[in-house]
Amino acid sequence: MPVSIDDVWSAHKKIAPFIHQTPVLVSQQLDDIAGCWLFFKCENLQKAGAFKSRGVVNAVLSLSRENAKNGVATHSSGNHGAALARAAQLRGINAYIVIPSNTKHVKRAAILAYGASVIECEPTLAARERMLEKIVVETGARFVRPYDDDHVIAGQGTAAVELLTQVNELDSLLVPVGEGGLLAGSAIVASPKIKVYAAEPEIVDDAHRSFTTGELVTSHTPETVCDGLQTSVGIRNFSIMRDLVTDALLVSEQEIIDAMHRLWARLKQVVNPSSAVILAAVIRNQKVFAGQKAGLILTGGNVDPNDLPFTSEKNLT
Repeated sequence: MPVSIDDVWSAHKKIAPFIHQTPVLVSQQLDDIAGCWLFFKCENLQKAGAFKSRGVVNAVLSLSRENAKNGVATHSSGNHGAALARAAQLRGINAYIVIPSNTKHVKRAAILAYGASVIECEPTLAARERMLEKIVVETGARFVRPYDDDHVIAGQGTAAVELLTQVNELDSLLVPVGEGGLLAGSAIVASPKIKVYAAEPEIVDDAHRSFTTGELVTSHTPETVCDGLQTSVGIRNFSIMRDLVTDALLVSEQEIIDAMHRLWARLKQVVNPSSAVILAAVIRNQKVFAGQKAGLILTGGNVDPNDLPFTSEKNLT
């Protein structure tokens, strides 16, 4: 196991002054819909608007002075970039963020607000990696991975540490999976006493295929409303997922949109579609979670209110 529970607790202590301890919210209406007790860990209220701040702050604060002197760089669809920009600002170093050209405006604006340099590229993983390599060579900046990094995994796991101190005796924990850093860190904290489930869109099912076949799927070109879940699972993260996660659940695009609407309307929380996959997964798999106490990590809230996948006129039961 590349990351231990001790690593997560060490990260928890290190980053505590620089992040929010986010609240856990409940909704009787959503409990009734899901057929179980739901406890929502609201990382949409985290610094920079997403759980990414946890892992990135841990990674940047862990850099030696020599490794940090030329700044930091990464590629990101938005949330990791904003989190790295903020972490670099905290440490007083430069940040260079490569973003795909189709990045949501609200996420681009968040990166710029923290003083980072933004470099655009084509919206493919290969293009992002090529541009990042160019930037690192030109600037000497240190690459801080959006995933597949021990410090990032440990930092992300602190969300589960907090949740388990806020809610006693959970039966299960649901986590959205894109690159898998939050899932891996959470599984290290929660397993084996608590069953950990990944959730992702069924049209971006690389994590599900990787989990069910035991072979890491690394290439796909997704088209999903969940822009934060378009990356493939990292190698380190997959090894943890394979060993500690109970199952990887799939949901449709419409189920994600309906769940997002319910979270806005019933829980009164601004969350992105990537967060909504976990509520969608519980509702779709009610027999699995019936009567349980389930923890759900809402991963982010960086959403453009002028570009929502649902309309205000939509009525849900």
